[in-house]
Amino acid sequence: MNEDNKQRALQQRLANRLHDMNRLRRPMWVFDIESACVCWGNPSCLALWDAESLEDLMSRDMGADMTDTVATRLRHYQTDFKQDPKKQFQEVWTLYPNAVPCTVDVVFSALRMDDGRMLLFCEVDAREPLDADALRSAEALFHTSVMITLFSSSGAPLYRNPAARSSVRSVDETLAEHFENPSTLQQLTLAKDDEVNIVAQTHTVDGPCWCDISARRCLDAVSGEHAWLISEVDVSRLKATEERAQFLAEHDTLTNLPNRNHVSIAFQRRIDQLLAANERGALIFIDIDRFKDINDTLGHTAGDQLLVKISRRLKTVLRKGDSVARLGGDEFLLMIGPLDDRQALLDIVQRIKDVITARIELKGRPITVTPSIGISLFPENGRNIDSLMRNADLAMYDAKDGGRNDYSFFTQALSDAVESRINFEAELNTALKEGQFVTYFQPRVDVESNAITGAEALVRWQHPTRGLVPPDVFIPVCEKCGLIAKLGKLVFAESVRAQRDWANQGYELRVSVNLSPLQFSEESMVQDLLDIVDFENGTISAIELEITESVLLGHDESTIQKLNTLVDKGFRIAIDDFGTGYSNLAYLHRYPLRCLKIDRSFIQSLDNATPIVELIISMAKLFKLDVVAEGVETEEQLAAIRAYKCHEYQGFLFEKPIDRAAFTALLEKHDIKRCA
Repeated sequence: MNEDNKQRALQQRLANRLHDMNRLRRPMWVFDIESACVCWGNPSCLALWDAESLEDLMSRDMGADMTDTVATRLRHYQTDFKQDPKKQFQEVWTLYPNAVPCTVDVVFSALRMDDGRMLLFCEVDAREPLDADALRSAEALFHTSVMITLFSSSGAPLYRNPAARSSVRSVDETLAEHFENPSTLQQLTLAKDDEVNIVAQTHTVDGPCWCDISARRCLDAVSGEHAWLISEVDVSRLKATEERAQFLAEHDTLTNLPNRNHVSIAFQRRIDQLLAANERGALIFIDIDRFKDINDTLGHTAGDQLLVKISRRLKTVLRKGDSVARLGGDEFLLMIGPLDDRQALLDIVQRIKDVITARIELKGRPITVTPSIGISLFPENGRNIDSLMRNADLAMYDAKDGGRNDYSFFTQALSDAVESRINFEAELNTALKEGQFVTYFQPRVDVESNAITGAEALVRWQHPTRGLVPPDVFIPVCEKCGLIAKLGKLVFAESVRAQRDWANQGYELRVSVNLSPLQFSEESMVQDLLDIVDFENGTISAIELEITESVLLGHDESTIQKLNTLVDKGFRIAIDDFGTGYSNLAYLHRYPLRCLKIDRSFIQSLDNATPIVELIISMAKLFKLDVVAEGVETEEQLAAIRAYKCHEYQGFLFEKPIDRAAFTALLEKHDIKRCA
């Protein structure tokens, strides 16, 4: 029997079976979900469907214009009726007979045929029709992707919209069974407010899913009894992104070891646990001797490979409860504990030396490196991570001073080195008074045209006996001893003068100036900068202020206010060394930023950091931020960032930092004069 004959036989059986319902005034029809057509209807339904005859109605292909939501909902009915043929569902549906909308309240029930086919019996409820707002609300509820469920006070499901029904494992799944963690239900039931908002894992047909859940206490419109109205939005992808961002924030992208951010929290937690149990432990600070020689002779890629291999070897030394982290560069930190005695620690130190000094193949060459190791003990040398790291660092430098490839324990004698730092601070004060600090400028260059677009101001110390001292030597000391604000004003004033003079010579350049996080603690910082620009007759819009990510951590209201004021006054704000700190993408739209500078470590290790660089550039474009790549040293690196559509770069490939006179000569050489 062909399909047409089968369908006609089905229609005849239905006509015989449902003959008595022809006299009823309520519109009724039978819908075949499989073939998407009406296969029986009483006379009252013909007017509803605007059909000239039953044959006309049954000949229509209802699936031709059926939306995915409607098709899915019908399949839900079919599945649920197969599980329980006595079930009934009642919903407000908008039908479209001959493309004209008609909204009715329909009761759906199962009609099982002798051959096992499950049909849908549809009966229009005779209640008053809904008004326009109610109709649109019902349509929105039906088609929305938000999962909405009404549960009784005991947790039994009373209603699920199509989105919720598509997600749930079973139509009878209770509120308690819905949540992955039983404590989630406790959060809802114990809450004092009538509405509770939480993010939690739920069970779905596809497995666990993270949802943003809004639960409201209400009354069931049918029974009048207390109920829960639950709406859920799937945030699994967002949750995964957050977890990935958190991992990147707390881990080194090269070795995947925990980084300094992780150390400050997790290592301190471990120290507290050991001390609470009256246990002892140690911090072991490791620096790879002459690591710079590897980079200089074999290249940065080989240096990165060395660090990865060392990180893997250090993991083999760890016992249960121990940890290893990469602090940056060639520095590693091990947390060891609990320790039974000094000999157990010495055995671990010897193993560290053995695994690091074992031969390593780099670019087909056998390489041997050695470590300098500093050790601080707790509680003997401190009880917090900062002091223990400082003491272990001092001990490590003592090992280097002793000839390298050795270890040293922190002692009180080493702390006397602080005295030399005090002397160093005195030298810094003298340097400020005598004008020993000079400002250098490194060009910022357009990636596409290779034209100079600006300059970053970088301070140097012209020491009378040591020569030119780089900033990483004296900036941290200036920050510790309270000189950074004074030094910052000095560099800022010189930068404004340089920008002004270059503009007077016809060069339209933006000059970037670094601000220390500590400068934001100065109440007068904003006014001081404005006064300097005014005094030097500079142009605020041509000055970009570079801040580190640490400035944005904690959401300090005073810092936020200062940033907003600076932007309101015309300054541009850039994030320097982006990616090396917390890297919370949320602050890209929370704060008034205009530019991201990708940290040089990512550019130097593009093979490993490509996904990070692409992510940073993509996010920056999303938020309409300029992107500058720092530390570009090779044509290959320039080609890579050009392919990523990075806007600007700076680095030794174009020019190292140079003094103002040399920079002016560079401008004349490149002939970038832009204004009359």
